[in-house]
Amino acid sequence: TEALVARVQEMFPQAAISNGYGTTEAGPSIFEDHPQGLPRPLLSLGYPLPDVEVRLEGGTGDAGVLHVRSPAMFTEYLNLPGVTGARLRDGWYDTGDVMRRDGSGFYYFTGRADDMFVCGGENVYPGEIEKMLERHPAVLQAAVVAVPDEIKGEIPIAFVVLKERSVSVEDLKRFALESGPAYSHPRAFVVVDELPVATTHKLDKRPLKARALEAAKALKR
Repeated sequence: TEALVARVQEMFPQAAISNGYGTTEAGPSIFEDHPQGLPRPLLSLGYPLPDVEVRLEGGTGDAGVLHVRSPAMFTEYLNLPGVTGARLRDGWYDTGDVMRRDGSGFYYFTGRADDMFVCGGENVYPGEIEKMLERHPAVLQAAVVAVPDEIKGEIPIAFVVLKERSVSVEDLKRFALESGPAYSHPRAFVVVDELPVATTHKLDKRPLKARALEAAKALKR
């Protein structure tokens, strides 16, 4: 996120910061710098390597799930033919990662396809909401969890770690409505001291699910 990049840059002012992307199945590097020397945008993963083929499926022309075909492609998941067949077809690997491509050909990570939920008929990606919330100067970290809703299907609930307690929940709601699509704004905010992480040091949203359900119930009281 932009907030994380800013924090790292503040700690290491002389460092050059860039994003990388690779998978065990398709190789350690999928993207590189633009062949015409265009500067890489802050949150971009880069431009596809010359020997790597990429395509976006299941969305619009410039957004969808990333599929990759490369010389470094794996052959199979050991003793898992069903999983291999679902993820590897005609030499193309389905990464499960949702990406978007800008007009210059740079790619950006949007979220995981299995994290997406539908709110009022619109596809919503928690990662996009989290990035938006972390642009607020008072928000250190954000995590968004979807919960069932009788009218919308599912709605987003946001958990935030604040840099300072002076900001109110109403301020955060207003910021979300002004900064992103109305259908994706969090219907409730829960302020926490920290977000749970798994043993891999990645965000673990499972412990947040029960609290998100309670927050959603409180909306109806």
